[in-house]
This record gives sequence, structure tokens and C-alpha cells, in this order.
Amino acid sequence: MTESRLTPAQVWTEMLEGNSRFVSGEPRHPRQDVDRRHEIAAEQRPRAALFGCSDSRLAAEIIFDEGLGDLFVIRNAGQVISDSVVGSLEYAVFALGVPLIVVLGHDACGAVRAAIDSTAPDAPVLPPHVWRQVAPIVPAVRRVQTADHSAAGDIDAEHVGREHLRDTVNELLHSSELISQAVADGTLAIAAVNYRLAEGTAVPDFVLGLAEV
Repeated sequence: MTESRLTPAQVWTEMLEGNSRFVSGEPRHPRQDVDRRHEIAAEQRPRAALFGCSDSRLAAEIIFDEGLGDLFVIRNAGQVISDSVVGSLEYAVFALGVPLIVVLGHDACGAVRAAIDSTAPDAPVLPPHVWRQVAPIVPAVRRVQTADHSAAGDIDAEHVGREHLRDTVNELLHSSELISQAVADGTLAIAAVNYRLAEGTAVPDFVLGLAEV
């Protein structure tokens, strides 16, 4: 079966298998040779789009053991939705025909930590562009603080990260009729994933558009 005809479920299964190889220390490093470079020079046909945090430890093609041309990757600090992110993901769906979007968060996220720290009464003022980047994470911080009855200094960062990951997917669906309709039509799936830095595991939080998952 050609890459352009892979179903959302097939792509998702392959990515999980690639992550398992990475975790076990047995990556195949597929489609990374000269032939592959020549094959895709004239046209890209990625298997999936991935929107994740810019953290240097989240190299998408490495942790999912993918190759050149396999992933259409968008990254920013804290995987925060913006017009450019939505436009890029719509392009991946509309123009490139990807059947899967992976939204990738992770533990020990600096942007999540900054959002948590910003809620402290004596928090220092962040540079304006940094504040605009982490501000969308603050609602998740407030919800976790309320739910866990936590003081500002005791907020569970991993809980915040999971909440923010879910917010990110919800905001993507709210912002893009094209993407939400593709999920409803069954031509696109969205996988929300938490990456564990020490273990190397990509842990699914939830998947939309795959009834069998």
C-alpha cells in the first residue's frame, strides 16, 4: 500500500511501533538514505502532521523512528495554538492529505513551568513575547489548582501539562472547521500524546477519529 493511501489507523500504528523501537534502543532509521532524499525531492507526501513543543529533547522523527518526508512538523514552546499553527495544520490536511495529526506534549515542560510560576503572587514580570506564549497555558493551571486545592507553589506540573494538551486539541478543533469536519468524516484522526523524557515513551492521552483505539 502506498503512503498516500495509508489510513489514520495504519499511520498511528506505525508511529507507535516506531516509538517502541526507539524506546527499546533498536531504531531502524528508515527512509534516511540518499535514495529517499532523491525520491522526495520533487514532492512531499508526509504520513502525518505533528504539532509539538519546541523542547530540544522532542525530535519527532527520532522518537517515532521515522524518516525524511514522513512527518510534517510544527513546533513552538508549549505547543500553543496560534493562527500560524492552525494554518500549517490545515495545509497539511488540505494540500498534503495527511490522515493523522499528532499533538505532542511532554513532562518537565519549561513553558508549563513558566505558566505555573507566573500565577504566584510575587512572580517576576516575564518578557512580553514570552508571556504571550505561555498565557494560553494559564487556564489549565487555574483549573488544576482549583481541582487539586493546591497552593501556587505546589501545583502538579504533569497534571497541568495533560490539561493543556487537551485544551490544545480542543482549541484546534474549535479554530478549524476544515480539521473538525475531516475528523467527523473519518478521513482524519487526531492523537494527543504525552512524551516521557526519561523513558522515551510516547503515551497516548486520547485519540479522536479512530473508533478502534
